[in-house]
Amino acid sequence: MKSFYITTPIYYVNDKPHIGHAYTTILADVLARYHRLLDVPTFFLTGTDEHGQKVAEAAKAKGIEPIEQCETTVVRFRELWEKLEITNDDFIRTTEDRHKRVVQEILQRLYDDGEIYKANYEGSYCTPCERFYTDKDLVEGRCPECNRDVDTIIEPNYFFRMGKEQEWLIEYIDNHPEFIQPAHRRNETLGFLRKPLGDLCISRPKSRLSWGIELPFDKDYVCYVWFDALINYIGVPGYGSDDSRFSKFWPATYHLIGKDILTTHTVYWPIMLKAIGIDLPQTIFAHGWWLVGKDKMGKSLGNVVDPMKMCDDYGIDAFRYFLLAEMTPGNDASFTDKAFIDRYNTDLADNLGNMLNRAVKLIHRYFDGRIPEAGPEEDVDAQLKSVTFAAVEQMTDALGSMKLDRGLDAAMGVVKECNRYFEQTAPWILAKEKNTERLGTVLYTAAESLRIVSGLLFPIMPTKMAAMREVLGLGEDKATPKLADLSRWAVLESGTKIQDLHSLFPRIETQKNESNPTKKNKDKHKMNDGKDAPDLGVIDISDVGKVKLKTAKIIVAEKIEGADRILRLEIMVGSEQRQIIAGIAQYYSPEELIGKTIVVVTNLKPATIRGVESNGMLLAAKDKDGLHLITADGNCESGAEVG
Repeated sequence: MKSFYITTPIYYVNDKPHIGHAYTTILADVLARYHRLLDVPTFFLTGTDEHGQKVAEAAKAKGIEPIEQCETTVVRFRELWEKLEITNDDFIRTTEDRHKRVVQEILQRLYDDGEIYKANYEGSYCTPCERFYTDKDLVEGRCPECNRDVDTIIEPNYFFRMGKEQEWLIEYIDNHPEFIQPAHRRNETLGFLRKPLGDLCISRPKSRLSWGIELPFDKDYVCYVWFDALINYIGVPGYGSDDSRFSKFWPATYHLIGKDILTTHTVYWPIMLKAIGIDLPQTIFAHGWWLVGKDKMGKSLGNVVDPMKMCDDYGIDAFRYFLLAEMTPGNDASFTDKAFIDRYNTDLADNLGNMLNRAVKLIHRYFDGRIPEAGPEEDVDAQLKSVTFAAVEQMTDALGSMKLDRGLDAAMGVVKECNRYFEQTAPWILAKEKNTERLGTVLYTAAESLRIVSGLLFPIMPTKMAAMREVLGLGEDKATPKLADLSRWAVLESGTKIQDLHSLFPRIETQKNESNPTKKNKDKHKMNDGKDAPDLGVIDISDVGKVKLKTAKIIVAEKIEGADRILRLEIMVGSEQRQIIAGIAQYYSPEELIGKTIVVVTNLKPATIRGVESNGMLLAAKDKDGLHLITADGNCESGAEVG
């Protein structure tokens, strides 16, 4: 690949950015970051579309000039991209002189070549979409895109000869299946092209709309906003100003767009480029919409997700991860707070953060905080290594096929395999048996897999993964990975000092809604005969459901200095590691507890006992013979629900 050039749409400045804007831009950023790590010359462009009727009307509603609307709103986009750690190489505003110059030069040339002509226009116009439609395009007399009312307009205008290229475009799309992705969007465009394609009205009279780029050959008109906006993709990388730079990055590798602007990018734009005389972009990729639950997101519905607030509440990297993991590019995806929290807690807190925490604690405890030396490899070690390298290949394939969600699944699959690996190898038992060589191999193998995972996830979560790499002993100079190192084993150097770990992804705790307060205040129970009965402490089945019981394996048990009755236990509840304090020191020694599978209450509010936090409570029975832990029969796995 000689270069990688990726663009987002340039966003309207009629309102502040929302989750849809954030998704497209984060997706572009992640792809740009991956290619930079591959040492591919990369150019990433985003920006704002500042002309047209939408912007003029938004300004009018506020009683300000259109340029003031632009200046006020563009700041919100710049602030959000900075917040989201977007690494765009340029930011274009269509009100900039450098953009206007290229647009006017192209307009004049096409006019001189006879590709633009003047004629009367009579038809329907949708102001929100800023598009003209013929009667056959309308759906029950309304705009086919937004379902709003349209206006009937009769006026002289300038037209771009687009209709004559219909057959050429159909043939090009058929012969270049990679041009429009995913495939169902290509079919959508071909369906649009089954109807006769008319010429495109590319002007607006100043008497109706003055906010736009003036036509160089007629001062009474401004350019249609879509004809103006699309030219940014070639103007910024150097068309007409820097031939060397333009030839380096054009044709664009990807135009990322939302499915609502498919026609403008897959019909108007390629025909414009053919008329200008330059190659078409390699791929136009149209992703789906973010829904809120099952509803389309909209200001009128009051369900717009604010990316800034999400970042403030849950962290930037977690928000970036969720958007890319939750949406399959090309399809719609649903956003809910529950979906976000569930994915965060499962993938990031319970799996990735917890696995790193387990490995780092054991290295600190048994190897003085230094990467141990690996000994002879066993089959179980080779299996984890194999899964890890397979994830590297899967992520590479995902980048090429625009299926990043699958790449992320593969990376998280490595983390799950790491947790299984610990269950299989039981490093806490190896430590108890003082099998230092084998323990070193297990911890080194886990640390190497986590190093590779940190590299795979770095473009998605750059801050958190840089922190993770530093914890693993990769200094600041190695915080940014080299993708070539992800296909190599034994990059971590034995003896390297690892760092102390602060919680990488603190778990998000949620509280369930209280039961009906009216019902809650009733303190009487009904017997089967319907008569009131005294309160005998009987509880409802719903009360039982409030207590979450799970099996847990004890991996560490030790006394607390100055406390004769209590022990500090580290337990595994599935893949989640927790610490609990238990008053069982009079009945059990620490050594006999390690490896036991017990039953614990997992949704108990954390408490601090003797200065140590306890996150859960074990169950035990007491009789005349003493205390008896409630344990699981047979080979029950940790994390199994009890009830």
